[in-house]
Amino acid sequence: MPNFFYKLCSKEFFKKDITLSICIALIFSIILSLIGFDAKCQSVRENVFRLHILANSDSTEDQKIKLEIRDCILAAGNGVFGDAENKEDVILLAKSEVTKFKEIAEKVIKSYGKDYPVTVEIKKTYFDTRVYEDFTLPAGEYDALRLLIGKGEGKNWWCIMFPAMCIPAAKGKKSVSEVAGSGAEEVIKNGQKYKMEFKIVEIFERLKQRKIKAIF
Repeated sequence: MPNFFYKLCSKEFFKKDITLSICIALIFSIILSLIGFDAKCQSVRENVFRLHILANSDSTEDQKIKLEIRDCILAAGNGVFGDAENKEDVILLAKSEVTKFKEIAEKVIKSYGKDYPVTVEIKKTYFDTRVYEDFTLPAGEYDALRLLIGKGEGKNWWCIMFPAMCIPAAKGKKSVSEVAGSGAEEVIKNGQKYKMEFKIVEIFERLKQRKIKAIF
């Protein structure tokens, strides 16, 4: 017992104890900081609606089909989403036009002499961190209009449908910063400043996706 108290009162033990306390405090500080950061990222995810098109394969022709479908969908989007004021309106409009979007994609595929099946749906879709010129979108699940062409094994293409970053008729009405929610503007506008935080969030979100896939 005396030896225990001696070690407890020794300088070496005291120094180790202080170092451990500092490390624990630092870890908790980082965790709390990231929780706050991810809350801001979640605010972005909840207020943005994206378009996601997955090509059948990486062949030159399949990628060309993907891009032509993209152009046709965006052209159709001019008339569908041009006056939408919020994400909820965009989702309702997208749901009402699923059949139309499917027919557009099938028409393009048929013009190439292919018979790939097309799945068009509005669903939660995972995206990695995306850095644009003026802002950064954090990794995670977003509501998206998703077009799966054939096997969907080729390079995909995505853009932001609300706010309308890829719809010419509505472009510029609202910015991502304006719809991102309170406190999120600072985060998405300063991607380089929060580069490490975005990376950690992306790693965390990827791990979440792996766990979800493992369950199902």
